[in-house]
Amino acid sequence: MENEEEAALSSSPNPLDVDPTLQKKHQSMLDRLTNRHQTRLGSSLTRRSAESDSSSSPSFESTSTFLSRFSNSKSSIESQLAQCRFGLSESTQVKPQLDQISSSISDLEKLVAENAYFLPSYEVRSSLKTISDLRQSLEILSSELLPKKKFAFKNKPTRKDPIFESKEQEEEKKPEKPGFRVPESPGFWNKKGEILVHKFKGSELGEFTIADLDSCEVRLTGSVRALFVHRLRNCTVYTGPVTGSVLIDGVERCVFIMASHQIRIHNAKRSDFYLRVRSRPIIEDSCGVRFAPYCLSYQGIEDELREASLDGETKNWSNVDDFLWLRAVQSPNWSILPEDERVGLVDISNSEES
Repeated sequence: MENEEEAALSSSPNPLDVDPTLQKKHQSMLDRLTNRHQTRLGSSLTRRSAESDSSSSPSFESTSTFLSRFSNSKSSIESQLAQCRFGLSESTQVKPQLDQISSSISDLEKLVAENAYFLPSYEVRSSLKTISDLRQSLEILSSELLPKKKFAFKNKPTRKDPIFESKEQEEEKKPEKPGFRVPESPGFWNKKGEILVHKFKGSELGEFTIADLDSCEVRLTGSVRALFVHRLRNCTVYTGPVTGSVLIDGVERCVFIMASHQIRIHNAKRSDFYLRVRSRPIIEDSCGVRFAPYCLSYQGIEDELREASLDGETKNWSNVDDFLWLRAVQSPNWSILPEDERVGLVDISNSEES
């Protein structure tokens, strides 16, 4: 019908040469054709817009951007490791450069934690494996370049305690698992039945370790970049914001109240975790662990949490990922701590550093 109208228009005389009736009919044809053309044009633009929207997923763009940033950072860290290994730096610069590499790895961990909410699960796992490998490479390099600084329990008899001797003998018989070696850093070591208090100052933003404690209470206030927890029994640990990662290994019958961008728990038994965390907590080789929301208070903590981007509740404390549980149903190794068994708000404002 439309073609017939267009043909009629092309063969029709000039509207100025016809009578008013034909001129009116001619104008009506023009109006109909114009309306149809506009309708077709509008539909085409709408269809193209929809196709464009569906082909550019925000999550895809975010994942692509993350992978690019992660890859660039990984390459930079590997380059720094190679530079140290092959002696391209002066010997006096080795220790500061190793510290810088450690800081870069922690920044990479923070990048994963901040983006884990939209990343596919396999990308998170792959990224964490890469970070673990980088940290292990750094530890091996540190032991090669700074052998006198290497930490090992069996080489420091002054730090031994009878309550840990049998445990150490058991551990020495087992092959060491990568990614959970205790780094040499400031901290609390080899204590029993003590209250241990430390406040991180503004300039103190590095790593902190608590290791080989029995029946102790640890109170850490202020912000720190990374926290390492190793071989604790019957302990309670309170911490303010950790801007990078918390790595926990070998704990039993403990209570932890922690805020961090990322928390990884290995070989934990019958312990409770009150967490505020930006990414999903990760457990491995653990059983009987229970989780609840963060409940710590002390003077200035709200400002510290806000500066560390941990002021908002993420609900991730209940979104635990068991790396050794591959079934679709929830892992039996962890559970939500019943409300009637939870501690209330814990206020450590009156803590004084010993």
